[in-house]
Amino acid sequence: MDVSRADLLVKICGLRDAGTALHAARQGADAVGVVMAPRSPRHVTHEQASAIASAVHEHAPGVDVVLVVAAMPAAEAAQEARRIGADVLQLHGRYTAADADAARAVLPRIWRAASLARDPDLRPGEFGEERLLVDGADPGSGRTWELDPADAGRLGTGWILAGGLTPENVASARRQPGLGGVDVSSGVESAPGVKDPERIARFLAAARG
Repeated sequence: MDVSRADLLVKICGLRDAGTALHAARQGADAVGVVMAPRSPRHVTHEQASAIASAVHEHAPGVDVVLVVAAMPAAEAAQEARRIGADVLQLHGRYTAADADAARAVLPRIWRAASLARDPDLRPGEFGEERLLVDGADPGSGRTWELDPADAGRLGTGWILAGGLTPENVASARRQPGLGGVDVSSGVESAPGVKDPERIARFLAAARG
């Protein structure tokens, strides 16, 4: 059964400029993500991230700005999230429950992204996170992957699906039991790190049904 428009959280991640972030917000995104990971083609500087957060808060109030990190120490990342004006810190990858606690002491809203390929016993809320993103085995690659319905059922409700989503396949992804949201980055790009406004609009339209 499809999740209703009101219930499904849609996040457009890996944004690098304020104009594209505002476009995503105006097309109906609930959250926009900025990535601080120097090895990623979507990496942004403090100044770029601050500009995005400022523009979104001014022109699209109610849309969450999410700082995504993969290697930065958790407490340091939470401090950086506060400095740039992010609403949420997303810890992606091999962070621990203690890391999440340290970050939450600085910024209350923590999301976590992890992979069932690396953690087959993954469960939402284990680290006290507000949201759990279930990603593929190779985050950022844009490769599609199949989520076993049994795993989807075990995850309960409210989790976010990420990894390999596109405007062409997100409608079918909505059928996963318990799904609370979808997250896209490379699936709405024309080249690594370059967002395509038309694909963003199409993704949001398809995700909303």
